[in-house]
Amino acid sequence: MSCSILRAGLLTTIQDGGRRGYRQAGVIVSGPMDALALRVANLLVGNRPGAAGLEITLLGPTIRFEADHLLALTGANLSATLDGEPLPLNRPVAVRRGCELAFGPARSGCRAYLALSGGLAVPAVLGSQSTYLRAGIGGFQGRALRAGDVVPAAGLTLAGQRLHRQLLAHRPGRSWAAATWFPAPPLTPPLSATPLIRAVRGPEYGLFSEESQRAFWEAAFTVTPSSDRMGYRLAGPELPRLAGPEILSTAVTFGTVQVPAAGGPIVLLADHQTTGGYPRIAQVITADFSQLAQVPPGGRLRFQEISLSQAHYWYLCQEKIIQHFQRGLALFHHL
Repeated sequence: MSCSILRAGLLTTIQDGGRRGYRQAGVIVSGPMDALALRVANLLVGNRPGAAGLEITLLGPTIRFEADHLLALTGANLSATLDGEPLPLNRPVAVRRGCELAFGPARSGCRAYLALSGGLAVPAVLGSQSTYLRAGIGGFQGRALRAGDVVPAAGLTLAGQRLHRQLLAHRPGRSWAAATWFPAPPLTPPLSATPLIRAVRGPEYGLFSEESQRAFWEAAFTVTPSSDRMGYRLAGPELPRLAGPEILSTAVTFGTVQVPAAGGPIVLLADHQTTGGYPRIAQVITADFSQLAQVPPGGRLRFQEISLSQAHYWYLCQEKIIQHFQRGLALFHHL
């Protein structure tokens, strides 16, 4: 089973749950920018949450399915269509062999995630199928997908085959059929034009002047075109720090907000380095990673300070909703 890439799109890569356990050797985690969206897509087609899928950025590819598939598309609304008809997000969709998936303009967000029942059949590198572009490892030959590529798929699971038949039985003779149900409440947050990203104070917050601290929480920042999967470079007020010695390189993670000497903050993302030497003014909370990852170049965002206990609360709320949905889907897929 396979999918043919007829048109490459801007940046389409294979990502799974990430390359974990090697940071001490300088190997980054990588994985999806919006891990929540990929997780939901996998759950909808009966995969494990971290199975490999496609991360599609802003301008999507055109894909022809060379076999019957059960798929789900989550994350950004990139005006997806199947054989010219609008494709609904956040639900299982059965497609017949020869069906073509295409994308139009981005209506909200900037990254969509495509999961196929059974997952993708590309080799794992250091335990992960995620593409790390800078090192040229993982995914499909360590690079973004190009026109002419044929991406191997593992094939539908038994539960996927059953759901595929059930969905297409309601649209006989058509090339695809979507489930009429979708998650309620929504599992991924609504995408805002200027999202409010919640964060806690970073370890070096006290190295910044009161004026810089106030500007960080009150001002709007713009994601610059020089941003990538490693991090967002933000344009806005400069955040000078108090005079003092440089700090030693220390641990950083997804959502760490660093401030170089020039004063422009950088928010680290999926392909972030393992350590950093810039002061960490804040740390975005896990529950807002999805919102953060969906801000496009040129988009704006604001930061809101919350406490560590509030960050734990919102993370647990998000996990409770996802796990409840996961248990329900597990029963559904095994009926």
